[in-house]
Amino acid sequence: MIFEQLAKMKIVPVITLYNTEDAVPLAKALCESGLPCAEVTFRTDAAADAIRKMTSAFPQMLVGAGTILSPAQADCAIAAGAKFLVSPGLNPDTVRHCIKMNFPFIPGVCTPSEVEQGISLGLDVLKFFPAEAAGGIAMLRAILAPYGAVRFMPTGGISPKNLPEYLALKNVIACGGSWMVPPNLIEAGNFAEISRLTREAVKGAAKCPATTS
Repeated sequence: MIFEQLAKMKIVPVITLYNTEDAVPLAKALCESGLPCAEVTFRTDAAADAIRKMTSAFPQMLVGAGTILSPAQADCAIAAGAKFLVSPGLNPDTVRHCIKMNFPFIPGVCTPSEVEQGISLGLDVLKFFPAEAAGGIAMLRAILAPYGAVRFMPTGGISPKNLPEYLALKNVIACGGSWMVPPNLIEAGNFAEISRLTREAVKGAAKCPATTS
């Protein structure tokens, strides 16, 4: 199952691509560096084609689509080959659309009310966003008691420095982050540096406790 795969990865690289020609070399860098996973954000026109190229070149790679704001975008991402979807907020229409198709979707929340809305829709895996700005580790610890059955993917402000603390929480399935795939390195075609940063990220995550599944 997708969520179990994410738990094993521990880290989900959040990627924004402006040029589809960068998709395959970036996917290659991630896979060869031990992190065959990516969340390609639908913030640019290149997103769908980038996902299509990544999944075609590396079918074993766990490629998802991020910043999914509508059922139409969900359909576009799925048609491109995305294996899971992520959004910054919780849109009930998009959630119901994905549930109807039995497709893995992780909408964003940052308050107890939004967590309960997600639960009422039948979800038990949610994105905690923006993680650091919304209270970070302290907030997730507080939520653990009343919402122990819900697992979270914190994203927003995650770095090598705070990654171990997030992954140590029982209700964290994985962490989303872009520190190993910064846009400036992608645009410069510096995939060697991306590979180095990814290897460091994988090494750091390996030292963290196993996430729940």
